[in-house]
Amino acid sequence: MKRILIIAGSVYVACYILFRIMNSEVWAEDGNKYVIYPQNPIAIYYAFRPLSYIDGFLTGMRSHLGLHQ
Repeated sequence: MKRILIIAGSVYVACYILFRIMNSEVWAEDGNKYVIYPQNPIAIYYAFRPLSYIDGFLTGMRSHLGLHQ
Protein backbone atom coordinates (compact mmCIF):
# COMPACT_ATOMS: atom_id res chain seq x y z
CA MET A 1 0.00 0.00 0.00
CA LYS A 2 2.80 2.40 0.90
CA ARG A 3 4.57 1.63 -2.36
CA ILE A 4 1.42 2.48 -4.36
CA LEU A 5 1.12 5.85 -2.62
CA ILE A 6 4.76 6.66 -3.31
CA ILE A 7 4.37 5.73 -6.99
CA ALA A 8 1.13 7.72 -7.32
CA GLY A 9 2.72 10.74 -5.64
CA SER A 10 5.76 10.51 -7.88
CA VAL A 11 3.60 10.33 -11.01
CA TYR A 12 1.56 13.35 -9.80
CA VAL A 13 4.72 15.44 -9.23
CA ALA A 14 6.21 14.33 -12.56
CA CYS A 15 3.01 15.30 -14.40
CA TYR A 16 3.06 18.73 -12.74
CA ILE A 17 6.70 19.28 -13.68
CA LEU A 18 5.97 18.33 -17.29
CA PHE A 19 2.90 20.61 -17.33
CA ARG A 20 4.97 23.44 -15.81
CA ILE A 21 7.67 23.10 -18.46
CA MET A 22 5.18 23.05 -21.32
CA ASN A 23 2.96 25.89 -20.06
CA SER A 24 5.26 28.52 -18.61
CA GLU A 25 5.79 31.99 -20.04
CA VAL A 26 7.35 35.28 -19.06
CA TRP A 27 4.78 38.05 -18.90
CA ALA A 28 6.09 41.24 -20.54
CA GLU A 29 4.24 43.51 -18.07
CA ASP A 30 6.23 42.48 -15.01
CA GLY A 31 8.97 40.18 -16.33
CA ASN A 32 7.98 37.26 -14.07
CA LYS A 33 7.54 33.63 -15.12
CA TYR A 34 4.05 32.20 -14.88
CA VAL A 35 2.52 28.77 -15.27
CA ILE A 36 -0.51 29.36 -17.50
CA TYR A 37 -3.48 27.10 -16.75
CA PRO A 38 -6.10 26.64 -19.47
CA GLN A 39 -9.60 27.86 -18.68
CA ASN A 40 -11.05 24.69 -20.18
CA PRO A 41 -10.85 22.08 -18.76
CA ILE A 42 -10.76 23.75 -15.35
CA ALA A 43 -9.99 20.35 -13.74
CA ILE A 44 -6.31 20.78 -14.69
CA TYR A 45 -6.20 23.95 -12.60
CA TYR A 46 -7.78 22.25 -9.59
CA ALA A 47 -5.61 19.14 -9.95
CA PHE A 48 -2.30 21.01 -9.97
CA ARG A 49 -3.18 23.97 -7.74
CA PRO A 50 -1.80 22.37 -4.53
CA LEU A 51 1.58 21.79 -6.17
CA SER A 52 1.61 25.29 -7.66
CA TYR A 53 1.44 26.75 -4.13
CA ILE A 54 4.48 24.70 -3.13
CA ASP A 55 6.24 25.56 -6.40
CA GLY A 56 5.56 29.26 -5.89
CA PHE A 57 6.91 29.14 -2.35
CA LEU A 58 10.08 27.25 -3.30
CA THR A 59 10.91 28.80 -6.68
CA GLY A 60 8.91 32.03 -6.93
CA MET A 61 7.01 30.73 -9.96
CA ARG A 62 3.63 32.39 -10.28
CA SER A 63 0.49 31.00 -11.87
CA HIS A 64 -2.37 32.40 -13.91
CA LEU A 65 -5.66 30.98 -15.09
CA GLY A 66 -6.06 31.74 -18.79
CA LEU A 67 -3.90 33.90 -20.99
CA HIS A 68 -2.61 37.29 -19.85
CA GLN A 69 -4.45 40.12 -21.54
